[in-house]
Amino acid sequence: MEKNISIDLKNAAGFISYEEVVALAQQSIRHLDSLNAGTGAGNDFLGWLSLPDDIVKQFDRIEKTAKHLRSVSDTTVVIGIGGSYLGAKAVIEGLSHSFAPLLKSKHHEIIFAGQNICEDYMSDLLEILDGRNYSIIVISKSGTTTEPAIAFRILKDHLERRVGKARAADMIIAITDSSKGALRSLADLNGYDTFIIPDDIGGRYSVLTPVGLLPIAVAGADIRMLVRGAHEMALITRKNKDAVSNPSLMYAAARNLLLQTGRPVETLVGFTPRLHYFSEWWKQLFGESEGKEGKGIFPASVDFTTDLHSLGQYIQEGQRILFETFLSVAGTRKKVTIPPEKDDSDQLNYLAGKRLSEVNNNAETGTILAHNDGNVPVIKINIPELNEFFIGQLIYFFEMACAISGYILDVNPFDQPGVEAYKKNMFALLNKPGFEEAGKKLRERLGR
Repeated sequence: MEKNISIDLKNAAGFISYEEVVALAQQSIRHLDSLNAGTGAGNDFLGWLSLPDDIVKQFDRIEKTAKHLRSVSDTTVVIGIGGSYLGAKAVIEGLSHSFAPLLKSKHHEIIFAGQNICEDYMSDLLEILDGRNYSIIVISKSGTTTEPAIAFRILKDHLERRVGKARAADMIIAITDSSKGALRSLADLNGYDTFIIPDDIGGRYSVLTPVGLLPIAVAGADIRMLVRGAHEMALITRKNKDAVSNPSLMYAAARNLLLQTGRPVETLVGFTPRLHYFSEWWKQLFGESEGKEGKGIFPASVDFTTDLHSLGQYIQEGQRILFETFLSVAGTRKKVTIPPEKDDSDQLNYLAGKRLSEVNNNAETGTILAHNDGNVPVIKINIPELNEFFIGQLIYFFEMACAISGYILDVNPFDQPGVEAYKKNMFALLNKPGFEEAGKKLRERLGR
């Protein structure tokens, strides 16, 4: 089995040449140098580069806190949005039993909140929590981001009314700024145990900080192995100036060359449902990093073979505006064999005795060939198996590639100014103090 994840470009060769990819990857070494020297755009948000080494000293405390939460509760609600939610969700889903909540064995449930402001979702959550002994991890740099702040206000009140303020304080962990902000003040006032969100790491790059590692540890995963995988990928990519052997450089170059062929949409493809939320994390990483100044590749995702029966038609024969990146997982954790059927009424006896993984792997290969024939380029990321080590590698691989790709596009891959636009309108429409005049103008515009 492969030791590391790797990139395969042969199914993009009919659209961009290998020589072109290598040439752009070599040109992009200057962007790698800029990252390591801290001289490029967004250089105050480069703490993620050394995170696989820096975070090691926090392992013991993270694991001790996770053990505490598991001892005082059967469920942990993780409150956060964007990078404060997607990274942990991606890793937990990627490692968990597909039907974990239904297992009869003891299982510590991780539930997420604060990633939306849907009233029905919150009402349903409170209904579930009425029957649970739950703890809370609240994640917010400022403590004033609307969605998680509302969720925390509601859930804190709910928990305090159930168990009392003193006991609730022992069951709430705040991950926030080291010295300022509303959540920091609230944590200090109530005596919550806290972890710090580093000033030099943005939300979408924060999965290997306590933001992601604490929920992942509470879920029972091996955070040391996760970070070890990221560390291994850092060794392969961070200071490796041999473009051909640096998968992050090659991937960043390939996707930007495909953009230049008139394909502004990249679709991340997984052939296991456990990669669904990894795709959601990937979409935030690249969408927020590249989508600015009228530039960027639009990140989309599909779950195959499921979506081959819906979006598969468009990918095969629709507008030729996209390319695909396949997350190709070689190994499975379990084994299921297809049995023979005496009358063969479903005409599947030709599969009898085969493992489902063999069928799935051939579906993947067949899809790549079909989409190539339909004029769709495919990049393949080979992943030996879905475990902590290789997911850690995948995280760092994409983070590095995203930073380099942003520099190739000549944008700052570490800011997100466009995220504020909807917030200003929402605040104005809700009559937040200081937004009265803006609210008046918006209501006039809406004819209210």
